[in-house]
Amino acid sequence: MRAQNFFGRSLVTVSTWPIVIDMGLGLCALALFFSIVHTATYWMGTPVPMAPISHAISALPVYALYSIGRIGIAYLLSLIFAIAYGYTAAYNPRVEAWMIAVLDILQSIPVLSFLPPVLLAMIALVPGHQLGIEMGVILLIFTGQVWNLAFSFYSSLKTIPREMIEASRIYRYSAWQRFWQLEMPYAAIGLVWNSIVSVANGWFALMACEMFPLNGTNFQLPGLGSYIQTATYSGDTHALISGIAAVILIVVATDQLVWRPLIAWSEKFKFEQVESADHVSSPILALLQRSRLLTSLPGRLWTRLEEPLYRRMAQTPSCRIVQPIDQEAKRRKSSLYLKTLAVFVLTVVGWEAVQGALMLRSVTWPDLRLLLEGAGATFLRVNVALLISAMWTIPVGVAIGFNPRLARVVQPVAQVLASVPATAFFPILLIGLVQLGGGLGIGSVVLMLLGTQWYILFNVVAGAMSIPSDLREAASLYRFTRWQRWTTLILPGIFPYLITGMVTASGGAWNASVFAEYSHLQGRTLQTIGLGAQIDAATDSGRFAILLLATIMISLMVVTMNRLVWRRLYRLAETRYKLEG
Repeated sequence: MRAQNFFGRSLVTVSTWPIVIDMGLGLCALALFFSIVHTATYWMGTPVPMAPISHAISALPVYALYSIGRIGIAYLLSLIFAIAYGYTAAYNPRVEAWMIAVLDILQSIPVLSFLPPVLLAMIALVPGHQLGIEMGVILLIFTGQVWNLAFSFYSSLKTIPREMIEASRIYRYSAWQRFWQLEMPYAAIGLVWNSIVSVANGWFALMACEMFPLNGTNFQLPGLGSYIQTATYSGDTHALISGIAAVILIVVATDQLVWRPLIAWSEKFKFEQVESADHVSSPILALLQRSRLLTSLPGRLWTRLEEPLYRRMAQTPSCRIVQPIDQEAKRRKSSLYLKTLAVFVLTVVGWEAVQGALMLRSVTWPDLRLLLEGAGATFLRVNVALLISAMWTIPVGVAIGFNPRLARVVQPVAQVLASVPATAFFPILLIGLVQLGGGLGIGSVVLMLLGTQWYILFNVVAGAMSIPSDLREAASLYRFTRWQRWTTLILPGIFPYLITGMVTASGGAWNASVFAEYSHLQGRTLQTIGLGAQIDAATDSGRFAILLLATIMISLMVVTMNRLVWRRLYRLAETRYKLEG
């Protein structure tokens, strides 16, 4: 079979497509290699905290390379940490409540609260090289990406059907086999969709991490975030539009080359007894599946490793003896590793608490009263933003998840809107608010929505896609009304994902409060009452005591919400709305 052009002349035979694809993959690998070499050369050079930012269009490719590298490394670190943290929390009841509470606190603390200690520690760790500053920025982006991934993986592990867990024990799966053949496949859909949100939040955090003041020193790193910020501050509209256009092009390319193939690939892990008639397709995935290099090389490597690996697994007690659930839980509870880790963590926390208490002595009563007023104001804004986000994201997310044709059109658009740094739109919105004579009191809620709604939307889409097709067909067969479909199928089916989205959206709103409540615009400082404004002002002036106390207040409010609301809803999702046969 031959492909022909308009005049009927043969262009390329179908059999040569694998060769063309392998050549394309080789060129991509070569480009990646040179990108890594170029970036490593820059990172190992002398530190340049205040790098000059050029507004020329020709500088955008290099800036894009640096920004993509930071976000990519931060995402890989986030994925590894999320899987390890979620696995430990899900299978260790003794520390589960503490780990989830800590996770909820950390994902709600704004990025700027992590900025001073993380950056100063990394600079001290790698002195004399740009690598120290870059490591600090990568870890800051990591703090904006990791939490929703950890929540997603933890929630997926807690909602695995009990009969599947028992089947893995009956067939004597080792922990490694159960992880790769049950737990990771079951969590795949949620991880893919939350990865989209994480990378989008990485672009959001990039604006704060590539250009910021710290204790009298201005840090400015070459990248798209600093390019957009400097263009905004200088009033260079052409450069601003060019920077946003570059981000949009990168997001669209990432959607087509990475996320769309992963979404199509993850559909095979859908838990259902009847195969769905509608499938998400990806031309890129279809091309990669025709590559001889990708289909043969991993298979050969795995063939050489598979037999000795499974032989060693077969000799372990977990593969020779079927262990009851309660015995395995007792074995995990008595783990010496966890006890040692708990002692180490308590020691570090105790020392930090003493140092923090000494620092807080400089806080005055007017400062404390202002922080208390700001805590109440920001708490109200966060919850209003959550309610507004849920009102439109739940029906839209369900429609996208149930209709692959609609998803092919809407999902890339939603991803682009979610990935374009919301902070890039803040100056435009602020100018509009100023011209209308309004302030940041109500306008900050609108700004928070830009960093909140996407968490709920993408989690609802993942939940809708994970509902088995046989249940949807049964609802149609029994002629459920729209109300019955929502109350007996849709809402129970998406409930675990919705709770994960609401929890992470809450953290996104707290993070966005730093930008929404305090901003510099055209030589003016706009701010309103709120903890986000206090954190931003304290960072600018180097008042670390105020920064620490504001972070503690956020932590206390988050722990209270976790205990009273989110923890109970998670327990409800694990018991009543768990998908079991």
